[in-house]
Amino acid sequence: MRPMQAETVDAAFAAAATRWPRRPFLNVLEETAGIYGVPAGALTYAEVRAQVETLQDAYRRAGVKQGHRVMLLLENRPAFFLHWLALNGLSAGVVPVNPDLRAAELTYMIAHAEPALAVAIPPRVGDLRDAATEAGRDMQVAALDDAVPAVTTPPVFDADCPGREREAAMLYTSGTTGQPKGCVLANDYFLMSGHWYETMPGFCALKDGDRMITPLPIFHMNAMACSFMGMMAVGGCLTALDRFHPRSWWDNVRDSGATCLHYLGVMPSMLMGAEASPRDRDHNVRFGFGAGVDPKQHAAFEERFGFPLAESWAMTETGAASAITANSAPRRIGESCFGRPPPEVEIRIVDDAGNDVGPDMPGELLIRRAGSDPRKGFFVEYYKNPQATAEAWAGGWFHTGDIVRQDASGDMFFVDRKKNVIRRSGENIAAVEVESVLLRHPAVNAIGVAAVPDALRGDEVFACIVTADTPSEQLARDITTWALERMAYYKVPGHVAFVQALPLTATQKIQRAALKTLALELLDDPATIDTTRLKKRQVA
Repeated sequence: MRPMQAETVDAAFAAAATRWPRRPFLNVLEETAGIYGVPAGALTYAEVRAQVETLQDAYRRAGVKQGHRVMLLLENRPAFFLHWLALNGLSAGVVPVNPDLRAAELTYMIAHAEPALAVAIPPRVGDLRDAATEAGRDMQVAALDDAVPAVTTPPVFDADCPGREREAAMLYTSGTTGQPKGCVLANDYFLMSGHWYETMPGFCALKDGDRMITPLPIFHMNAMACSFMGMMAVGGCLTALDRFHPRSWWDNVRDSGATCLHYLGVMPSMLMGAEASPRDRDHNVRFGFGAGVDPKQHAAFEERFGFPLAESWAMTETGAASAITANSAPRRIGESCFGRPPPEVEIRIVDDAGNDVGPDMPGELLIRRAGSDPRKGFFVEYYKNPQATAEAWAGGWFHTGDIVRQDASGDMFFVDRKKNVIRRSGENIAAVEVESVLLRHPAVNAIGVAAVPDALRGDEVFACIVTADTPSEQLARDITTWALERMAYYKVPGHVAFVQALPLTATQKIQRAALKTLALELLDDPATIDTTRLKKRQVA
């Protein structure tokens, strides 16, 4: 049996470990090991299996059972995968936590997801306990490598269903109308992602025993569902870095023996900014897989570093099983082209009235799986939000909120985002969420947040603030510093402009299009305060 033919993620791994016990599976480089204080080197499939079984016994003795959820705040450590596999084998779900999240965000997630337990790196244990108290949840919190405390709360989801239909994880994605939504993902979501990757045609097809390197967060679907499951599917080895380090990137690539890599748009731009080296092609990489490469640098990157970049489209909600990828000839390099829909994926491109548009006309992308089950491989639901789930699937199609166009040949091109989401260095940021936090500051009477272009990060957060205080650079810095204590650093405004009033509708709602235009106009205004230097990842 091929691993991805299994019924659960843990069963797929067990099949892989039986088939390739001596192959390396999870690799940690010296640089990452030094940052995390963990051993460097590779764990084989057999070694990972032994550690997973030990963890599973510990969770079982602590009372974790099917239907429980466990939060994992473990950064990009290989321990994340070990704990996920152990919990999956008990039919429990995991809630991955972005380590950059702060008090208000953690409190919301705990109250919403109702986890019975959290496992975290030691410096964040206190934060999670405080957040659980604030949320009114009896959630146990354990430091990584400590004994698992006894679970005292009942399960919260139905696990008495076929393995592929059973919840495996709940990932949070930024919404457009308030707090992040919890995307419930079943085992089938992950298994189909691994199968999609191992059977992909074209120049980014995986090969038996491939070695992948990724600096992307493993609490996102890309690393969790594509990188991890893809390597498991072909008996490959995954090297997950703590994050992207431009100066040491190519040394990391060479040391890992990577044959493929995952990227986001900011990465090629930063690598192209480095001085050319005779060793630029000294690596074993066959292809890079990702999204958002700067069209102006696409061809130059491939020429300089000697391998193709496959641009792809997918969302947390759609999964890799409904991804569209520019992985075959003829290639459209430097055109923001992400390929043609494969036969198993159906699409529509519609205008604001829901009518299909013609070739080369921009419109919102609607997507579904071909065949009798249009939701196969997609997320199960937005947890506790049936209305949002129904709206997303209106008319039997998943509404992506992305504006694209398709030419007469069938090639598809990304244009813009319809949803009010800011895309900064690969992180989706809901403007409404940022506004709701900043409105709590005593000096903020009203606020509107919009995206403005940033050469390296794609978007940056721009805040237009109405205040009764005297506007000043110091006030902008005070508001920014205050915000850094309450939400992830990347969500905090990088530019602040004090304005007399916001553009509002007759019902006193923010006119988003007008706000975006205003932000662009104010970006180069001398009175606008640049706060990007204050936006630094906080050390745990």
